[in-house]
Amino acid sequence: MFTKQLFSLQDIAYGDFQAKLMPTIDRKSIIGVRTPAIRKLAKQVAKTDDARAFISQLPHRYYEENNLHAFIIEQSRDFNEALRLTNQFLLYIDNWATCDSFTPKVFGKHPDELLTAIGGWIESSHTYTVRYAIRMLMAFFLDERFKPEYAQMVAAVKSDEYYIKMMIAWYFATALAKQYDTIIGFISNRSLDPWTHNKAIQKAIESYRISNEQKEELRKLKV
Repeated sequence: MFTKQLFSLQDIAYGDFQAKLMPTIDRKSIIGVRTPAIRKLAKQVAKTDDARAFISQLPHRYYEENNLHAFIIEQSRDFNEALRLTNQFLLYIDNWATCDSFTPKVFGKHPDELLTAIGGWIESSHTYTVRYAIRMLMAFFLDERFKPEYAQMVAAVKSDEYYIKMMIAWYFATALAKQYDTIIGFISNRSLDPWTHNKAIQKAIESYRISNEQKEELRKLKV
């Protein structure tokens, strides 16, 4: 429905670049459209009948169609609608970039209901649904809403999936920057598998938000 518009924005060289970052996607399914252009299109069409028809038609053929779908969901100001559409869409996500690209702002206005949804997502057998759950905990529950049990939810995830383990590492690296005194206990107690543990430390050490003293402490905790 919006495929022609997306192709009108095509940059083949950019598509080649994107393909290298997303090995789980067939190059033929990547048009090559920059994210700001897709977001702009989503804002233009979000409230139209065509957009409503488009997001009811799953699966999509192209990576950019999935991203457009995600960005249309972001435009919703109704929590229940955004949650319903997200639930419908999550199982069709097949790459980390789409998974990480959309965060409906309305989710932040309903933290209790969002936590209930996260609790279901994090138990999913679908890689990117689990990844999305962890990312929502990182996006909405690492600042004033943070509780140690949320970090425990993430630490309890056991998976050999690379894209889940990377998100767990990213979560804990970010949590160390924001809630160091609590999160350092998860690291010192080796709550994560060795690979994820070390990756979280690596990412934290690379962060400018971690002090030099904290970085030295983290280096000593590598396994």
